[in-house]
Amino acid sequence: MKHHVGEHKAKKGLIRIEFDERDGRAEHVRITGDFFMHPEEAVHELEQKLEGHGIDELESLMDEFFAMRMDIEMPYVNIEDFKIALKNALKE
Repeated sequence: MKHHVGEHKAKKGLIRIEFDERDGRAEHVRITGDFFMHPEEAVHELEQKLEGHGIDELESLMDEFFAMRMDIEMPYVNIEDFKIALKNALKE
């Protein structure tokens, strides 16, 4: 099992994505940081969406999640910031 951690400093806030990789799949996905997202449970819903999927699918799953959830407000942070944090986590 491999542990991945990636961070990205967005315009207003740090995004940190952390997960374990087992057999090419993401497990124990945690998204933390000092960014603001409303509704707050959206972060947890995004973690659940990524959980158990192949690491090569994670970026498109993020796109899908944010495309479906037009109600999410993230001042000064956007989906690209989350993808950069994800890419940084996968670099190691």
